[in-house]
Amino acid sequence: MTPVTIRLYGDSVLRRKSREVKEMNRDIQKLINNMAKLMYQNKGLGLAAPQVGILKRVIVADVGDGLVSLVNPKILWRQGKDVMSEGCLSIPGINLEIKRSKEVIIEGLTKEGEKVQLGAVGLLARVLQHEIDHLDGMLIVDRVPKKIIKPIKKELDKIKATAQK
Repeated sequence: MTPVTIRLYGDSVLRRKSREVKEMNRDIQKLINNMAKLMYQNKGLGLAAPQVGILKRVIVADVGDGLVSLVNPKILWRQGKDVMSEGCLSIPGINLEIKRSKEVIIEGLTKEGEKVQLGAVGLLARVLQHEIDHLDGMLIVDRVPKKIIKPIKKELDKIKATAQK
């Protein structure tokens, strides 16, 4: 597998919907390992496969309690609302106030291919929702009003100019 790098805002792959993983194999396990390594190297809390240019439904996250990796994650249930500042490895230097559910239950497959349901609250719930957004081609800039984007447009344009197309 070729080395993975983080795709930046403006890269068209970040706007595309990821495909479901049909078969768990060594390539998917290697992808998870590489994504986790890259996430830790960049001091991120989560990373989704589209952020490394791969349109598969795979995410990793670690909010300090150990690595969570999910294949084909799907939010089954959500409750409560919370607003918090979020950043994104694909949009470096930008933080935005994002409203998300406080609690979620997510179903997916583990790295070993076992079906699991994971309940998450607080920061982990937020990170998982953020990464699942990536799988659907959605970014944090899509979750705020246009009037919030206007003042940071120049910064976004700078990031876009450096993005791999």
